[in-house]
Amino acid sequence: MKKIKIFNDPIYGFITIQSAIVFKIIEHPYFQRLRRISQMGLSYLVYPGANHTRFHHALGGVYLMQKVIDTLRMKNVKISKSEEEALYIAILLHDIGHGPFSHTLEHSIVKNIQHEEISLHFMEFLNKEFKEKLSLAIQIFKGEYSREFMHQLISSQLDIDRLDYLKRDSFYSGVAEGNINSERLIAMLNVKNENLVIDSKGIYSVEKFIIARRLMYWQVYLHKTSLIAEAILVKILKRAKELTKLGDKLLASEALQYFLKSNIDKNDFDNNRLHLFSKLDDNDIISALKAWCNHKDFVLSSLCKSIINRKLPKVEMQNQKFSKNYFDKIEKTVAQNLSINKEQLQYFVFKGEIKNIAYSSVNERINILYKNGDIADITEASDNLNIQALSKSVIKYFICYPKGLLN
Repeated sequence: MKKIKIFNDPIYGFITIQSAIVFKIIEHPYFQRLRRISQMGLSYLVYPGANHTRFHHALGGVYLMQKVIDTLRMKNVKISKSEEEALYIAILLHDIGHGPFSHTLEHSIVKNIQHEEISLHFMEFLNKEFKEKLSLAIQIFKGEYSREFMHQLISSQLDIDRLDYLKRDSFYSGVAEGNINSERLIAMLNVKNENLVIDSKGIYSVEKFIIARRLMYWQVYLHKTSLIAEAILVKILKRAKELTKLGDKLLASEALQYFLKSNIDKNDFDNNRLHLFSKLDDNDIISALKAWCNHKDFVLSSLCKSIINRKLPKVEMQNQKFSKNYFDKIEKTVAQNLSINKEQLQYFVFKGEIKNIAYSSVNERINILYKNGDIADITEASDNLNIQALSKSVIKYFICYPKGLLN
């Protein structure tokens, strides 16, 4: 590049891009699409400021990776120029596979494929376009590179992804409890036997990080209102696919119409479908919802109005399963009041469960490095009993039905 490229970020200030290949990837239409993919799905229906995008998050990841590399080099961890560039590319593209509204429609548009797998499809396609310059980044992303800590920086329980999204989502949602000290955590990072560790001075920062993650999940990501809004959006796509299958040509963008007509799964996801997928973003969905508000199908129009006008259903949530008698009573009441049949009822009355675990010591551990060279898992190193408690899975149960139909 002839000059350094600078992005002004509200979280970190100026983010500089000094690599030509990294900037070319940012300029690519596949990456620019992330400007139109919301980072937090429909959370803006609860937190009005949560309108930031995956584009923000990806650039934030590059900034933090720059800080990490500087820190590790100061601690005599050897990182070559090619490895450095590969780390920037891997973190830049780690979320490029997200569809409209991020996690919300992950299995509605394309079946049985995770967004990480779609990200890999994008990376492999771009690798051909950029003459194999992404090969090392792909190795790191897949966990196939010999230096394990590099993959851990991209995907682990204390990765760059989480260090950015917790701080960023906390800022935009206004939920201060999620505001982690990412600078301190990065300053405490180290490498031992090619694995990522935290210097023992950083124990309290890790404790705060785990607690902040728990609070953000229950207060923001799993907030009952946004949870139900996202469930309704999934049901809208399901109903739209059913109507399309019956021959109804719904108003929608060309790309969305294609995925409504086709049942695509991971085995069908070739480069042509990847290109079509790249045409989809939040705007396609919102435009369709606005058009479908006036559709003759009662189910589709009602659900779309629910999202567009934020007239969301009633949600009850508790720690125990709801009784069958209670659920049957709700179904009967709603069916009578709305004059709908059993098949339509599933769109208006439903139940489910949500599960969250703040920290899991089973697979990807957060390891603390002591001055004598010993290593211990954070749950063993910490004297905070809450951290051990947070390593247990928490399940909550919910039930959803239209407001005003029950006494």
